[in-house]
Amino acid sequence: MKPLIVLLLSFTISILVFKILKKEYNFALSARIAMSIMLVFTALGHFVFTKGMSMMIPKFVPFKDIFIYLTGIFEILLAIGLLIPKLKVLSGWVLVIFLLLMLPANIYASINNVNYQKGTFDGNGLSYLWFRIPLQFLFIIWIYISSIKI
Repeated sequence: MKPLIVLLLSFTISILVFKILKKEYNFALSARIAMSIMLVFTALGHFVFTKGMSMMIPKFVPFKDIFIYLTGIFEILLAIGLLIPKLKVLSGWVLVIFLLLMLPANIYASINNVNYQKGTFDGNGLSYLWFRIPLQFLFIIWIYISSIKI
C-alpha cells in the first residue's frame, strides 16, 4: 500500500510543480518521476528489511542477502534510467520484466505468510495477493504508458 501512496502522491506533486513552473502539464515525465521516486522508496526496503525480504526467496536459493542488495541497487539504477531520455524505453522494458520476475517471490511470500518488515511468518498470507497482483499490473501499465509507448 505504501508504494502506491508514494507513487500517487509523487505524481500529483510533480504534475502541480510542472503546471506552476512551466504553465503546462507533463503527464509522461511526471509519471516517470513518480515511478522513480517509488522505486527508490522500495529499493530502500531492500537495505532496511533485508532479513524479511530474504525470507521471500525459497530456501534452495543461495546468497539471498546479496541477491536482495543487488535487486535494491538494480531498482535504483532503473529509477535513474527512467529519467534519462535515451534510456527511458530500455529502462521501462527492463523494469516490466523485473516486476514480472518478482511476482513469484510475492506469491511465495504470501503462501508462507512472510511479513518482510518484521522478518517473521505472521504476514497477511494469500489475501495479500488480492492487492499485490493488481498493484504489480498497475505498475507495469504505468511504466508502459509513461516510458515505452511514448
